Amino acid sequence: MRARNAEKRKKDFKEVALGLTEKEAVREAKRCLQCKKPMCVTGCPVEIDIPAFISAIREKDFKRGIEVIRRYNMLPAVCGRVCPQENQCQGKCVLGKKNAPVAIGALERFAADFEAKKGVPKKPEKPKLNRRSVAVIGSGPAGLTAAAVLAKTGYKVTVFEALHEAGGVLTYGIPEFRLPRKIIEREIDFVTSLGVEIKLNWVVGKIQTIDDLLKEGYDAVFIGVGAGSPRFMEIPGENLNNVYFASEYLTRVNLMKAGSFPKYDTPVKRGKRVAVVGAGNVAMDAARTAVRLGAEKVYIVYRRTSAEMPARLEEVEHAKEEGVEILFLSSPKEIIGDKHGHVSAVRCDAMRMCEPDESGRRRPECSGNEFILEVDQVIMAIGQTANPLLTRSVKKLRLWGAGYIEVDEEGATNIPGIFAGGDIATGAATVISAMGAGKRAARAIDSYIKNKK
Repeated sequence: MRARNAEKRKKDFKEVALGLTEKEAVREAKRCLQCKKPMCVTGCPVEIDIPAFISAIREKDFKRGIEVIRRYNMLPAVCGRVCPQENQCQGKCVLGKKNAPVAIGALERFAADFEAKKGVPKKPEKPKLNRRSVAVIGSGPAGLTAAAVLAKTGYKVTVFEALHEAGGVLTYGIPEFRLPRKIIEREIDFVTSLGVEIKLNWVVGKIQTIDDLLKEGYDAVFIGVGAGSPRFMEIPGENLNNVYFASEYLTRVNLMKAGSFPKYDTPVKRGKRVAVVGAGNVAMDAARTAVRLGAEKVYIVYRRTSAEMPARLEEVEHAKEEGVEILFLSSPKEIIGDKHGHVSAVRCDAMRMCEPDESGRRRPECSGNEFILEVDQVIMAIGQTANPLLTRSVKKLRLWGAGYIEVDEEGATNIPGIFAGGDIATGAATVISAMGAGKRAARAIDSYIKNKK
């Protein structure tokens, strides 16, 4: 996909990828084999009829194309931009066995952007309300999807969002150069047009508990609050000034406009030499944000090799084009501070890869060598854990691992009427997997309420 010039784009937060032209989209759609047993659909967590929407694009019926997508996916413009299609639908594409797979994600984005140019999305007919109501906690991808599916089924749905803007990780975690705010706002407007109410600044677990919501008359509750608590390496120096947790750093810039301080109240430290620890999409987002905030040098510090990097290839390539340097087989062992308690360097172990273990995965180990990386800012992007604020308020709720909610395949918890999905149930994953969980849980909630009735 075409992208803006690297030297120009790294100075602002405007979207990098430019999308497909109509001619490019039709040409790409014609590559689809229209398989009788489409494996691409099995790779899609929200079960989009991929051959059908691609066929519509091939026939230049773009309106029908987006209508097909919206039957299954409430956030197509979002998924077309941030979904890891290469590991899901495109990873199953038959063409991909010998050639490049069909660019399904780019085509989904094209259809959604076509719809945006034409105005307001076509809303499905509202079913008659069934006098039942569901509370959804969290307005991220899992919560928005669950809310939309339930609203289309006839439920009165209220979404409770702790922050002052809706969107969850879409809003606070993904920079505008990857996912513009206007796209998120437009998709949220579509969800609310279905009759969904969103209450902002509403911290369930403090203002109200889940028991309070059930006593108010909600027939079921879906928890989709994500996993936003920090995870650190527990090495010396992590409490020094100018060590950030990636989610905090991105939230300050993406949601609270710290990049425009002092025009906006929230500040953020602008490092000149920045080390980002980790190599997932969050790490790439943090590194590329640091570039846009004026950093002279930005490093990605990763203890494995390029073959194990979890970030999308497109994001890695964009980061490199913008001047980010990736230090493979490098693991921080200490963050060094100056006499004022500010970061001055990172001491790193040089790693080497071992033979595969019982899981089949090669693991890194120290080689015995180390080096010093002179930086004035460190951003930890090695994953997140569950925030216990809500779960602690629910008596007897069964948890697993680092405080995640235990659910069955349909998202049901051990407490009747309480369901959960997304990162709070699985640990940190992808936007589209959270959406899939929200969709499954919505179906299960519908079945639960009808059987209860």
